[in-house]
Amino acid sequence: MLKRGMKPSHPGRILKNLYIEPLGLNLTFAARNLGVTRKTLSLILNEHQGISAEMALRLAKAFKTTPESWMNLQYNFDLWEASQKVNLAKIVVFKKMKMAPEAKAAPKITKKSSLKKSA
Repeated sequence: MLKRGMKPSHPGRILKNLYIEPLGLNLTFAARNLGVTRKTLSLILNEHQGISAEMALRLAKAFKTTPESWMNLQYNFDLWEASQKVNLAKIVVFKKMKMAPEAKAAPKITKKSSLKKSA
């Protein structure tokens, strides 16, 4: 479960600090090996772009990890970011409504009635 108070690290930061720098990889070599442009990898490492499913597959192969681990990092980061932006205060929980006897079933719409044009 994601703790609301702690911002998760961007996957690019993890990639940079735990993989790229410790292995002494430069941007050009790493990008070439991953089959992406230097710009794409730079955007990820500098936390300006997220990790796609395709990139997760590439990273998993290159660093002997799993694509799921990279996708989970991105998912947790995105969910935390969204939780900071979205105001849920006015949203109420849906409950099953009790229907009055005369309103048991909604009128059915047939193809003919839905295609009629009003004059």
